[in-house]
Amino acid sequence: MKTTRAARIFLVDDHPLVRESLASLIERQPDLTVCGEASSAPAARAGIASTHPDVAVVDLSLGEGSGLALIRDLHLTHPGVAVLVLSMYDEDLYAERALRAGARGYIMKREATGNVILAIRRVLEGKVYLTARMTATLAEKLVRGAPQAEESVVSRLSDRELEVFRLMGQGQATRQIAESLNVSAKTVQAFSARIKEKLGLSSSTELLREAIRWAEEQRER
Repeated sequence: MKTTRAARIFLVDDHPLVRESLASLIERQPDLTVCGEASSAPAARAGIASTHPDVAVVDLSLGEGSGLALIRDLHLTHPGVAVLVLSMYDEDLYAERALRAGARGYIMKREATGNVILAIRRVLEGKVYLTARMTATLAEKLVRGAPQAEESVVSRLSDRELEVFRLMGQGQATRQIAESLNVSAKTVQAFSARIKEKLGLSSSTELLREAIRWAEEQRER
């Protein structure tokens, strides 16, 4: 009798309880199995290279490294691995960025567990998973050909600028951000200057205050 191999899922999240909960959910599915876990981008790259998963479920906020940069790397080095982003961050700001980086889907952590499994199965089929609302938003943007006036000011930031802004909101200093993103402190300072300009802020104190406020909003969603 022919048996079907369970699809192999690799989990990337810097919170052990999240990984444990996800692993438990996935292992209850007869057609899915967890083949590995990682809490940082470097560990994820090594783990995925050695375990050859079918899907990588990736959080954007990692203790070491950038989630978006990890997705871009995996898209180039492991194109056969479908990446599904599972994040606390608002899909309005991050879903399109994740898809451009090479992800096949985006789902927020507040979604029902059944939707997480649905999303994993959708990307396994070679399809894209987004909420109906996000799909409509991207379709409208494609038709109109330009960002809409109601989009947030933060959406003007580039991917790298947004990563710096996010880490600032978590309370990381310039040196810590540089280490997290594997860039120099001067590069982080240059990004910070551009962020201040784009957000219309006049000082580093205002920038830090705005980053912390934004981070708190994301946690409350």
